[in-house]
Amino acid sequence: MENQDINEESINNQEETNIQNEAASEDNVTAKPSAEELLAEEKDRYIRLYAEFENYKKRTSKEKMEFFQYANQDMMVSMLGVLDDFERALKEIAKNGNPSDLQGVELIYNKFKSKLTEKGLKAMEVNAGDNFNVDFHEAITQIPAPSEDLKGKIVDVIETGYTLGDKVIRFAKVVTGN
Repeated sequence: MENQDINEESINNQEETNIQNEAASEDNVTAKPSAEELLAEEKDRYIRLYAEFENYKKRTSKEKMEFFQYANQDMMVSMLGVLDDFERALKEIAKNGNPSDLQGVELIYNKFKSKLTEKGLKAMEVNAGDNFNVDFHEAITQIPAPSEDLKGKIVDVIETGYTLGDKVIRFAKVVTGN
């Protein structure tokens, strides 16, 4: 009998242990995160959201600055034709015109050019003998190079190129030596 009591007691103890182990494993599976874990998770979400918002603000600020910088690009491009006409007129008046007419046209030309320069327009400095660069020059035609050192280089400048800020808005039209 005693043996039977001991066996029943050990079976009961084993059943209790199994029940406790099952309860513990269920707790591990469905255990709710602690307050510290929730706080850490929410803090991480907040930091990520804050960083994303800061990046958004920087990006929109940069886009806005670029918009204002290049907003008048279309107007500048249309004014380049007028600037070219002024330059042609100055050359013709200088050849066979009256000095007072030349002086008046030069005054208007300089004022017009200075206003465009104030808005960020810059003429490209291109001279005969410079290396041809596709980022700034547009080759209109090629001619046999007058000398050996002008092969692949600029021989003549047909039309001045312009930049607005750092952006090329009109390439310099050039003739290259071949």
